[in-house]
Amino acid sequence: MSVGLRPEGWVVVAGGSGFIGSHLCEALLARGHRVLDLDDHSTGRVSNVAHLRDNDRFVLLEGDVTDEDIEGRVAAVIGDDTVAAVAHLASAASPPAYLARPLETLAVGSTGTDRLISIALNYDARFLLASTSEVYGDPLEHPQRETYWGNVNPIGERSVYDEAKRFAEALTAAHERTSGLDARIARIFNTYGPRMQAEDGRVVTNFVHQTLRGEAMTVFGDGSQTRSFCYVSDEVDGLIALLESDVRGPVNLGNPTEFTMIELAVAVGEVLGVEPRLDFRPLPADDPKVRQPDISRARELLGWEPRVALRDGLRLMVDSLGPVAEPGGDD
Repeated sequence: MSVGLRPEGWVVVAGGSGFIGSHLCEALLARGHRVLDLDDHSTGRVSNVAHLRDNDRFVLLEGDVTDEDIEGRVAAVIGDDTVAAVAHLASAASPPAYLARPLETLAVGSTGTDRLISIALNYDARFLLASTSEVYGDPLEHPQRETYWGNVNPIGERSVYDEAKRFAEALTAAHERTSGLDARIARIFNTYGPRMQAEDGRVVTNFVHQTLRGEAMTVFGDGSQTRSFCYVSDEVDGLIALLESDVRGPVNLGNPTEFTMIELAVAVGEVLGVEPRLDFRPLPADDPKVRQPDISRARELLGWEPRVALRDGLRLMVDSLGPVAEPGGDD
């Protein structure tokens, strides 16, 4: 059920200069909202929102959500205006990024979430937490439903991201019960599309950019592990549908069509017009063997499901890169 957002209110998007965050800022502006992009640019890029900076309903505020003065700095921008929602997309999201910043990633999930919830409560605003399918860990249930509690190694390298998100969900739920927080929780599955960084480290960008450089695609394990890939416009439509709904509790947002890594490599090769070459490497510790969302709740309660097929999304992503050398070329 849609309950909408106050059209006159600001939407604070923490992590708005990131991959998904920048697309969310675009979509919110298109719906008439004023948007405050709060980002420390440790992984997000100003270039992702450069085309928005001439819009008088968009403000870019550089800052870390864990900073003690961040609430005051946001208030200085908002003034006496209202805030319709606070969307928490702040966090390193790719394995290379969060493994390089383990303590910072944990702080964003804990202290950062607490500060953003405080902003939402102070303005009587709705709070959207961008959680992740990583809360399911290396799942023993397949596909994964929101009722599944997960299989996470709490002290493994990946735990800095997984447990940060699990704690953020716990903190959000506790505030719902005790503080009256009007919260929504999205569990985002593998998302891809324009503005992903070439060095992102996630499999779609790895395969695309390795092929464009004439390199073999790095496949970890035997390539039989699976993921389910959601194009970013579909993901953002889901986030907005959830944000504007009255749906409580976690909601899976992802594409339920499952692909092995070998199947993904074949799809990338077809889109780029090359025969894929594969370089097999050992599977990293705690890397999930399967990943597929059950999106029954999103379908039934939000009327949402993805529309962009994998090969179509890959073509859009490759086209967004602009003129590039032929795969395997010397230019």
